Amino acid sequence: MQKTLLSLLLLCLFLPACPAPPPATPPVLAPQDPHSFANPEEVSVRHLELDLTVDFERQVLEGRAILHVERHGGDRIVLDTRDLSVGKVAVRSPTDPDTDLPVKSEFGTGGGSLGRPLIVPLPEGADRVIVEYTTRPEAGALQWLNPTQTSGEHPFLFTQSQAILARTWVPCQDTPRVRMTYEATVRVPPPLMAVMSAENPTELAADGVYHFKMEQPIPSYLLALAVGELAFRPLGERSGVYAEPSVVDRAAWEFAETEQMIELAEGLYGPYLWGRFDLLVLPPSFPFGGMENPRLTFATPTILAGDRSLTALVAHELAHSWSGNLVTNATWNDLWLNEGFTVYFERRIMEALHGPDYAAMLALLGYQDLQAGVEDLGANSPDTHLRLDLGPERDPDDVFSDIPYEKGYFFLRAIEEEVGRERFDAFLKGYFDHFAFQSVDTATFLDYLRDHLLREEDGLEEKLQVAAWIDGPGIPTNCPVPNSPAFEQVEAQIAAWQGGTPAADLATADWDTHRRLHFLRSLPEPMTADQMAELDAAFGLTTSGNAELKMAWYLHVIGNRYAPGYEALEAFLTGMGRRKFLSPLYQKLAETPEGLERAKAIYTKARPTYHPMSVGTVDGILGWKGQE
Repeated sequence: MQKTLLSLLLLCLFLPACPAPPPATPPVLAPQDPHSFANPEEVSVRHLELDLTVDFERQVLEGRAILHVERHGGDRIVLDTRDLSVGKVAVRSPTDPDTDLPVKSEFGTGGGSLGRPLIVPLPEGADRVIVEYTTRPEAGALQWLNPTQTSGEHPFLFTQSQAILARTWVPCQDTPRVRMTYEATVRVPPPLMAVMSAENPTELAADGVYHFKMEQPIPSYLLALAVGELAFRPLGERSGVYAEPSVVDRAAWEFAETEQMIELAEGLYGPYLWGRFDLLVLPPSFPFGGMENPRLTFATPTILAGDRSLTALVAHELAHSWSGNLVTNATWNDLWLNEGFTVYFERRIMEALHGPDYAAMLALLGYQDLQAGVEDLGANSPDTHLRLDLGPERDPDDVFSDIPYEKGYFFLRAIEEEVGRERFDAFLKGYFDHFAFQSVDTATFLDYLRDHLLREEDGLEEKLQVAAWIDGPGIPTNCPVPNSPAFEQVEAQIAAWQGGTPAADLATADWDTHRRLHFLRSLPEPMTADQMAELDAAFGLTTSGNAELKMAWYLHVIGNRYAPGYEALEAFLTGMGRRKFLSPLYQKLAETPEGLERAKAIYTKARPTYHPMSVGTVDGILGWKGQE
């Protein structure tokens, strides 16, 4: 068995598209997940069969889930559910594969974002559980869009399962500790196409019936489904893009470097083990920049800048194929193991693609985000630790911030700078290989770090201030501070403008998005109406088509009460639902009574178009209690 596995893995080194054979029983390495009722130590789900019908009129998914389980001495399985209407629950007869035996299941006590546990008894020998169910229109993972919210003439549906929302559309063990393979049959109204985080079609099915298979084990938060009027364009042998027909060609041009990114990533940390890396550009209400669903990354249209300047997001989601999808945080208290590693990997890909100066700009922008995140949360807040301590009363999505991303990145960057890139690369590749298709917690990572790197040199752990990074607040004193010569040139132009040089005469003709973003972030506050108008006239900021630049400019519009920018600000907030942009803009508006009134007026129009995750975020910012 070991020799066969080794032969297959060696073959994959020469055939990168070859998926690695996953372990038959991925071990559970972490303590109990505070955000799940599941009992994988007793019984764990190893494979999922879905059979679902998509009903746009009722805005529900209806069908059944068959869960193949592995028993570890338990006589019942506990599944996570939230707002599911559960019908028949049965087990497959251990003696007759054509017979389902009804069992007396029950809901346990729960509430809030955790939902309720569904407890299913398992007769001796039973290894399959059948749950018939219907989702509800308000299911937190599902967003149902009418045709006016899309680029075409048909409705659209997409899911967002991370962090603990898979349970709102599939009864499952909704914890990243548990990994499973899956297959699905999904029925949709023609001429719509269904796609999932699995092997996907590239052509329409005339009858609207689609079949899917995911052969590598994944955690529940990577279950994904989208249904809409979709077209496909290939990007390379292993990559392509899906989008609505009016968007797909623009997206294919924007993502043309994807195949090259895959090759560069493999050159860093080993073969890509998921077969294909396709992207799906969703309608604007998608709440994230991207979601790393394996084989089919979901992406926001706000990265379609027309100049490929925002495609670091593609590198980020690709990097998740190693850090996150392959080696997964075991609980949401360990999110930095997914995101910090991925930001580090992303910037290494972008450095290989565009050079160290480009990567330095990304790192410095990230350092600014880290500083802002710590300032926003408070320098002594436990939410600025890498290892979090979130109890069941706190939804992981409610504490979303840049900390696990950027503090995690700079911790890894500090290690690299101390031990050298060659040693650190060897360590990371070994880490991904050792824990492939497993879920690990922070303690497990630290043990591996000590065994394979820190103990090679006396005092290295203390020198790196590991404890301060992992379990301390704020930014440790040994945090590397990036330096960017390109940004120094930007700062010189800001100084020139403040010294009297007209904005139109500044040397900005060759600036890319990152220089322009640093320019906007570094402008003085406050500014006069004349200064705002001068900058706007020189650089077309209010009418910019770049979402990152828009957000940075609209913060100045709000802060300086620049009336000519209000209409465009409203159009931006009502035209997309990405939380990265919504949160700071609504927070800025809410700082003054006048701004809060404007924010609520905008939100009244926009709220019905936002994903439930974005609604929850903005509701909290505005203290929303309905239309006032």
